[in-house]
Amino acid sequence: MWMPSGAEALAAAVLAAGPPAVAGAWVRRRARAHEARAEAAHPPEGHMLDIGGHRVHAVTMGTGPDLVLIHGASGNARDMTHALAPRLAARYRVIALDRPGLGYSDRIDPGGATIVQQADLLARAAAELGAPRPIVLGHSYGGAVALAWAVHWPDRMAALVPVAAPSHPWKGPLPWLYRITAHPVLGPLAIPALTAFVQDSLVERQIRAIFAPDPVPQGYIAHIGAGLTLRRHTLRANARQRAGLKAEITRLHHHYPEIAVPTEIVHGTADTTVGLDIHARQLVRDIPGARLARLPRVGHMPHHAAPDAVIAAVDRAAVRAGHARATPLEAPPAPD
Repeated sequence: MWMPSGAEALAAAVLAAGPPAVAGAWVRRRARAHEARAEAAHPPEGHMLDIGGHRVHAVTMGTGPDLVLIHGASGNARDMTHALAPRLAARYRVIALDRPGLGYSDRIDPGGATIVQQADLLARAAAELGAPRPIVLGHSYGGAVALAWAVHWPDRMAALVPVAAPSHPWKGPLPWLYRITAHPVLGPLAIPALTAFVQDSLVERQIRAIFAPDPVPQGYIAHIGAGLTLRRHTLRANARQRAGLKAEITRLHHHYPEIAVPTEIVHGTADTTVGLDIHARQLVRDIPGARLARLPRVGHMPHHAAPDAVIAAVDRAAVRAGHARATPLEAPPAPD
């Protein structure tokens, strides 16, 4: 879950903008120009689906059992298509989807779209692509969406692979930058300045922090498109979604014992963004038959830092879901 850090990003934007009466039109022009550059440099990789009047961007590749990949907060499907999706496409039909309001998928709710609303939309998008019961892998915030999918529409899922996923209530307030950008009055004032004046390099520094202690893979930052994260509608959608996440998980987590699909959880022991003890260790106890692969010294981005372990978890989930084994599998993880 990454976005510009609060104090640095907002202070830089406000100082650059100057007096509000003078700056308004100038800020909007700069914001539009930044957005245009970002979209020209990183256009859609896939194609657009019309799901109930909402545009959903999907990237598909490979053949085999259907596998949906859901990215985390602030990101887009490019997080998956940099390396993981092409590797999985050797033996799966991979469908990487932009969540609502991020990447090139439309917002579906001005209030931010709950994880349940997002799961419903993405499940319908997968079905539209001929994948009515895919394996679903969700990373970080996308893992919470995948959990909502498993709870509410288990008949639309073959297996579940949460990777570094927030799953249980945690202590602490919402970070103050999210409080501002999600606010109905302050958000529309602050966000254009962020888009206009925050440099892509600041987002790139935050990406490096989110990967820590693991290095950022070569070519990842150029591929992901930091500028896409700083578009006004993306900042707003991401902030609203993040602001509602804790309350949504608080309501959802009581239903995990109802999840009946094969579940393979992957989490790094060095993850300081979504802590293993708060989330994955409780999740593996709550979901019947779930298994947890703990990755020593791996941080919040296991699908980049330890892709072999993530692919092995997908393979185990596929076998448990009844799909023919495509490659030799490693031994299952030890019970937690």
